[in-house]
Amino acid sequence: MPSPAHALTIGALARAAGVHVETIRFYQRKGLLPQPERPYGGIRRYGEADVARVRFVKSAQRLGFSLAEVAGLLALEDGLHCEEAQAQAAHKLAEVRARLADLGRIEAALEALVRRCATAQERHVRCPLIAALQESAQ
Repeated sequence: MPSPAHALTIGALARAAGVHVETIRFYQRKGLLPQPERPYGGIRRYGEADVARVRFVKSAQRLGFSLAEVAGLLALEDGLHCEEAQAQAAHKLAEVRARLADLGRIEAALEALVRRCATAQERHVRCPLIAALQESAQ
């Protein structure tokens, strides 16, 4: 009989962590979650530490960390490597800021093209958006 600390089936683990069973299996294949031994004739059992680990992975993913980066953070999970974790977070923050800058440029370009399209419709001329996309494709 499994102890209460390790009483969860894979389905119960998935429900407790708010993910699908296939997510649990995927994390196991990626080495993000250990796969418990299967007792002879029994089923694998998981505990609250496994629930916390899956939630940690999902939380890190929501912050934009890739699974490879999450694996790096999990290696630091003992809490004694704050400088390394801070460096990884600072790197991720720089990436996010660069993406935001790119998105700002994209927004400005699209906004200008949308304005030009409205003007072009009034004058019944070729669509500036289509023309710009065709020019950039060449």
